[in-house]
Amino acid sequence: MEAAALTSTDTTNETRQTFRDLGVNSEIADALEAEGIVEPFPIQSLALPLALSGTDIIGQARTGTGKTFAFGLPLLQRAQASPGESKRPRALVVVPTRELAIQVAADLTTAGKRTGGRILTVYGGRAYEPQIEGLQKGVDIVVGTPGRLLDLQKQRHLNLSGVSAVVLDEADKMLDLGFLPDIERILTTIPDERQVMLFSATMPSEIVSLSRNYLRQPTHVTAGDDDDIDPSRTSHIYQHVFRTHALDRQEMLARLLQAEGRGLTMVFCQTKRNCDQVATALKGRGFAAAAVHGDLGQSQRERALRAFRNGKIDVLVATDVAARGLDVDDVTHVVNYECPEDEKTYTHRTGRTGRAGRSGTAVTFVDWQEMARWKLINAALDLPYPEPEETYSTSAHFFEALGIPPGTKGTLAKGSRDRAGLEAEEVEDIGETGQQHKERAAEPARGNRRGNRRRTRGGRSSDAASTEQPSESANSTRGEGGEKPARRRRRRTRNGAEIRKDQD
Repeated sequence: MEAAALTSTDTTNETRQTFRDLGVNSEIADALEAEGIVEPFPIQSLALPLALSGTDIIGQARTGTGKTFAFGLPLLQRAQASPGESKRPRALVVVPTRELAIQVAADLTTAGKRTGGRILTVYGGRAYEPQIEGLQKGVDIVVGTPGRLLDLQKQRHLNLSGVSAVVLDEADKMLDLGFLPDIERILTTIPDERQVMLFSATMPSEIVSLSRNYLRQPTHVTAGDDDDIDPSRTSHIYQHVFRTHALDRQEMLARLLQAEGRGLTMVFCQTKRNCDQVATALKGRGFAAAAVHGDLGQSQRERALRAFRNGKIDVLVATDVAARGLDVDDVTHVVNYECPEDEKTYTHRTGRTGRAGRSGTAVTFVDWQEMARWKLINAALDLPYPEPEETYSTSAHFFEALGIPPGTKGTLAKGSRDRAGLEAEEVEDIGETGQQHKERAAEPARGNRRGNRRRTRGGRSSDAASTEQPSESANSTRGEGGEKPARRRRRRTRNGAEIRKDQD
């Protein structure tokens, strides 16, 4: 049977609807209202009544439109009625990245403050022990990445036999990261009598196949997705594309970051090396910046993200993979420091701003060598920028378009350096470096062994020599009782016969 379909136009006549009107209980609604969240977004208005009734759902909506509450509130309500047990959660949320797991769990914790809902995040990069301990104490909802979920299940610390609802969030991104086999393994271990909710910005063929195999008569809910909603055509996102020179980009970026009204800003780079270079350069120019990429440890990445959310830094320089799932509502500017690889990456990046109905600015730098790739992106998204204007850090139209005060230079004035910086955010010990600590602790021992070997070769360590030399040789060089060996006498020979000293 084909899935039923609902779109955001089905709710245009409903005005000032509240979460209580959609069936959310008073404890959860009160917790949301305490955070100033009263009126639901379109995807929430469409999905919540269905999710609360236990219907399988395929939800499509662009990033930043409230998908987490659309599936999270029904999970909290379900767990409140039937709490989870030790190692046996009541609901499961599968996400593609660590950052998204943290964000989803934070939102669920906010909504579940008055229900006592127990939320646990599990993902790679952290030590197993705290996650195992959390599961043993009992948990209602587990939010995790596929790999760590399967690891914990294999070790019998996680039992999915009690799961009555499972959510696949950003399923299209999980496919991009190659998680489809893991997802299918997880779904096959969950009881057949379960509710499945699948949320995805796009619907590739693999997602359609997944929905047919594991969802039962799902209702397709659409509130606009990343491909259907062109950021350049929405009134709350203002886009700019400039053709730049690679050697002038840092100066352009530094001046752009001094634009009027500029708040939290994300700068996207293609490589980890460029991330570090740009972040270092910005800090040298007086900006509170930090880099986030795959070469950093999880604790370092989380430290930078916390500092960004808390306003201690206001510029986050990131690669695409590191920024997946990062949901910060107050981002005012997104900068593509280099041309993205394709139109999906472009849309994902620009979607980091203008979230939850706010306005935002997206700026893209395109080098001469990147023009061919940019034209493909422009054509695929039907954007109005086939030939970006040649622009330099001194170009008048660059200052005017972005609201940069005249005379602005590439170094932030000392009087404007009011952010605490990354150093003000403490590094959390999440146990991820336990193995590295062991390795470092073992290094002196290895060094001592190397030193022992060196000393043995020099004849300085009798203990080491006794383990490396044959026993006969060792005994021949020692006196009885283990005294120090006598000095070895050099023999002199002539025609094979030994010459005694009295023959000289």
